[in-house]
Amino acid sequence: MNKVYPSAAEALKGVVADGQLIAVGGFGLCGIPEALIDALRDSGVKNLTAISNNAGVDGFGLGKLLETRQIRKMISSYVGENKEFERQYLAGELELEFTPQGTLAEKLRAGGAGIPAFFTKTGVGTLVAEGKELREFDGETYVMERSLVPDVALIKADVADRSGNLRFNLTARNFNPAAATAGKICIVEVERVVATGEIAPDDVHLPGIYVHRIVVNPTPEKRIEKRTTRDRKV
Repeated sequence: MNKVYPSAAEALKGVVADGQLIAVGGFGLCGIPEALIDALRDSGVKNLTAISNNAGVDGFGLGKLLETRQIRKMISSYVGENKEFERQYLAGELELEFTPQGTLAEKLRAGGAGIPAFFTKTGVGTLVAEGKELREFDGETYVMERSLVPDVALIKADVADRSGNLRFNLTARNFNPAAATAGKICIVEVERVVATGEIAPDDVHLPGIYVHRIVVNPTPEKRIEKRTTRDRKV
């Protein structure tokens, strides 16, 4: 079975649709599927609920989908760095399900593991817990969180073999494996594809059974969210 598609647009064809729940891997601008986000924008699908640690920045990453008003709701942990996100949210144009970062990771992991819900102390006594079931265990109060099972997961990896086995690059792994396992359909953007078996078994970070489609983007921009430098002493 050939999982490699000629373009990001072809990889999304017949998969994405209006009103879907879509998970997008990445942390800030690190490890985001740049070409797949562009193709999702160009597909014109709308009323999306996007699961992502954050929403990119203005004009890049998921920020592009905010500019085109294709995202109706964000399920996110960090919502800074994006002025358009702020404007839409404060104007009541964008829904936000604010989720602590560890809880968001666990909601995806649980979804991929077939666990419908779990209890956590994180968020108890805050707006995060409003409207959710509370339960006491050993004298401590916990809030129940439902897992996430997105219709589609768009993720980024460094290398894939033709069977879809993936290797991520350092911290660019971040939310990508959890999003991949949770998604009903997983589409991965990679910088290169190698023959099946070329990635050593111990180097496979995500088995190909979770990956349905692959697209190659050999030269992603990999924009740095905040560049901090200091003068070099000669």
